[in-house]
Amino acid sequence: MKSLFFTFFFLILFGLKAQVFSFQSNENQKGITHRILMDQNYFVETQFVSDPPEFILTRGGFYTQSGEEFMVDFEFNSNFEKDGLKQMKIEKTKKWKKISNSPMDLNGKWLMAGRMTDQGERRRDTSAPRKTMKFLWDGYFQWIAFNTETFEFFGSGGGFYTAENGKYTEHIEYFSRDNSRVGAVLPFDYSLKDSDWHHQGFSSKGDPMHEIWSIRKQ
Repeated sequence: MKSLFFTFFFLILFGLKAQVFSFQSNENQKGITHRILMDQNYFVETQFVSDPPEFILTRGGFYTQSGEEFMVDFEFNSNFEKDGLKQMKIEKTKKWKKISNSPMDLNGKWLMAGRMTDQGERRRDTSAPRKTMKFLWDGYFQWIAFNTETFEFFGSGGGFYTAENGKYTEHIEYFSRDNSRVGAVLPFDYSLKDSDWHHQGFSSKGDPMHEIWSIRKQ
């Protein structure tokens, strides 16, 4: 009975921490959306404008929490050359609106682990500093390419998604490399094999792809 209580308590605590939030700010007459994805130990904030589409910045990493304050040690910061920040204290305010949908398949942090080729699987080392990560939570997703050693940022994009019965669909709301991609809807097939997510379809450029993503264990 005691073990059931602690399991239930852990699930409640995890659910409270792992959420998606949004709030608005204004700068230079632009309405900026702040999108926050967080699980039990990882925090990502992205800022973007919806109309006309414009990517502003993204930053994220592992965090500790004290009350309504989050101390985030960044693994990436797209604005690093301007602000020099590798760590930041972020306070949750009343402006934060919870926008999480119901939990669905693929919730979690995933690292690009390889591709399927004509010769079979071609894997990559997910422990290397150069990472491509997808963070999916309750209907929202973001991918980020970065280097944890050099602190280089290579690109990011995200929005909202559905995942059900082997069909995964992305709706792009922001894209750091090309604002014209915003509004694209990308359908894929997916399957889960042990700790791998097989992701198959066509890229935003229209190229066929069969990616392998592996769940991030920290």
